[in-house]
Amino acid sequence: MKPTRPFHQTPVIAIDGPTASGKGTVAALVAAQLGFHLLDSGALYRLAALASVRYGVAADDDAALAALVGDLHITFREGCAQLDGVDVSSDIRAEEIGNRASAIAVHQSVRAALVARQRAFRKEPGLVADGRDMGTVIFPDAVLKVFLTASVEARAARRYKQLIQKGFSANMDNLLRDLRERDERDSNRAAAPLKPAADAKLLDTSALSIDQAVDEVVKWYRER
Repeated sequence: MKPTRPFHQTPVIAIDGPTASGKGTVAALVAAQLGFHLLDSGALYRLAALASVRYGVAADDDAALAALVGDLHITFREGCAQLDGVDVSSDIRAEEIGNRASAIAVHQSVRAALVARQRAFRKEPGLVADGRDMGTVIFPDAVLKVFLTASVEARAARRYKQLIQKGFSANMDNLLRDLRERDERDSNRAAAPLKPAADAKLLDTSALSIDQAVDEVVKWYRER
């Protein structure tokens, strides 16, 4: 039997970037192509945000949020996100939940409570992790770090299309404003601000198709 590599040697591809940069879709397709596990860290924060709404915990109550996150029963099964045994995959994609997730993510105690959950996804044969601090905080030893970005206009257009396809109402002006506010909040928070790791490869997806972006990331990984 081939020996299992030490935990720290299990390969990780960290894909970070702002909201609607395409990192979630790219990460899922890269993981599928390589046969790796997938971590959607944004879903964890959205689940925490949804739980805070359902259990009446204020977005600025640092201690209560950390306690809530520590007690959450979260599972991912067959592409579905479950909270307390209930599929909430559609609920966590609502725009207001995304905005609340960004708001609670500024709390260091909340981020600390989710670190162990995220690192537990690192299993053989490898992991593709997408988020905002995968390469800088969660997996600083990732074999490949990618920072995906795109113009705010391109990202707003993508988000608009996603929301409409899922049956949500959407307004382009509101989306542009929300994205700019979330970029500002995510980039300037004290806890793990959104920024490329020093050794990350930058990939602007404004003019790229999803397939082109996936091919570029897979090529970079194979070169490593």
